[in-house]
Amino acid sequence: MSRRQGWFATFVSELKRRNVFQTAALYAVAAWLVLQVGEVTFEPLHFPDWAMTLLVVTVIVSFPIVLVLAWFFDITRHGIRKDTGAMPQAADSNAASEGEAPGRGPSVAVLSFDDMSPDKDQEYLCDGIAEEILNRLAQIQNLHVASRTSSFRFKGQSVDVGDIGRQLNVATVLEGSVRKSGDQLRITTQLINARDGYHLWSHSYDRKLEHIFEIQDDIATQVAEALEVTLQVGPTAESCTTDDVQAYDYYLQGMHYFHRWGLRNVLFSIDMFRKAVEVDPGYARAWAALADSYAMICMYWEASEENLAGADRASMKALELLPGLAESHVSRGLYHFAKRNNTEAIAEFETALRLDPDLFEAYYYYARVRFQRSELERAAELFEQAERVRPDDFQAPTLLRQVYRSLGREDDAQAAARRALKRAEEHLELNPDDTRALNLGCASLIEAGDKQRAMRWAERSLAIDGDNPDTLYNLACSYALMGESGRALDCLEGANLRGMSIAEWAENDSDLVSLHDEPRFQALMKSLKDR
Repeated sequence: MSRRQGWFATFVSELKRRNVFQTAALYAVAAWLVLQVGEVTFEPLHFPDWAMTLLVVTVIVSFPIVLVLAWFFDITRHGIRKDTGAMPQAADSNAASEGEAPGRGPSVAVLSFDDMSPDKDQEYLCDGIAEEILNRLAQIQNLHVASRTSSFRFKGQSVDVGDIGRQLNVATVLEGSVRKSGDQLRITTQLINARDGYHLWSHSYDRKLEHIFEIQDDIATQVAEALEVTLQVGPTAESCTTDDVQAYDYYLQGMHYFHRWGLRNVLFSIDMFRKAVEVDPGYARAWAALADSYAMICMYWEASEENLAGADRASMKALELLPGLAESHVSRGLYHFAKRNNTEAIAEFETALRLDPDLFEAYYYYARVRFQRSELERAAELFEQAERVRPDDFQAPTLLRQVYRSLGREDDAQAAARRALKRAEEHLELNPDDTRALNLGCASLIEAGDKQRAMRWAERSLAIDGDNPDTLYNLACSYALMGESGRALDCLEGANLRGMSIAEWAENDSDLVSLHDEPRFQALMKSLKDR
């Protein structure tokens, strides 16, 4: 594109942004109405002949004045404001457009929607709606979408949109609110330019709950259009969802608690996912989530035959309904992982990655399988891939630190620990009672030399969920890193690792190396293998 063409395109874009075209159209309609009224009323009211001429001249002269005012001023929710955004200079390479962050093209962060419901009890629905829109936008190849964890950490905070844009390196921010009363929904959304705070698009929806899917589709489509990108939803993504609002509501509640970690939360998520598939037995995504919940309980809390059977049934159902869905294969892989069928688990995770090369869960759990098989180089590669596709996750770099240390890569281990700690801190701002973040963060704090803070995090986790084997296991790691072998062994024995995947993890865990020559540790490992 030539410099002249680039300038013209930019000028037209700026006219659109400042609503000059919209103002001109509205003025033309208003002027026509005024002239019609004048033509009908001036003669009966005995106005002089020149009055109509004056009115026409006034309308014509006022037109450019209105356009100039539209260029310099904008009507916002804060009143009439002066538009200080200068028109960007066009160049041969083209200046970045409204929705583009420097060097990365169109970009957006979808914030958690605010709960405006009378009882303030719709947090799960607000998060679910925002996450669904985020997921749909994330399907656009040429659109950068900030991750859920990054965007949602601003929940409940009064942060300037410009600051959010700078922190997440995005050019636009989608924010919104939800008010639910009975089966009536009011959803208000606005897409904001992070550079100047001006609205690129906004809309309010007053619909019944049964129209929630249409609303989500429309919001995603309107945002895509405002950013001049094309929203394309594949058949696989569509077919894994449901048309039943009640099933969807149960699913959202289940996911809300599943993400919060802890046995009680995961047990509640199972109840919700069960209800979702009872309402809609064809809801593949809910079956996969149900299987994941059972598998999590087996891996971290109680590997009973009942829980294993639940993971088995639900994962098989998800595969039957939608064998082309990567998440279905991850769920099946998790079942095999919990049952120690590592070969079968590897096959499922590899299938999932062929279907979706950017699926975090597939990389993360595949890495854990390879680590438990002492295949450290491969485990490191997979954890690195997991961190690549979800750069705000704290779990992958935490475990990567252990793998690097086992491989003798000390500098890499320390760098991973720093990344893990920063992300755990950010996660805890949004989820202060997440014991997983507290547990894994302890080792990173010890790595950073802050042992006192590490112990405060450990005590906080124990106070929240002291019977959790995952908490006791990670506390054992922290004590071992600090050279307190007796206390570390007490925690390991109290964790009752029998029948859980973290029992196998312990043998390769570099945090526990100092315990390997301890008779109590050797006896514990032998007892686990004999079962």
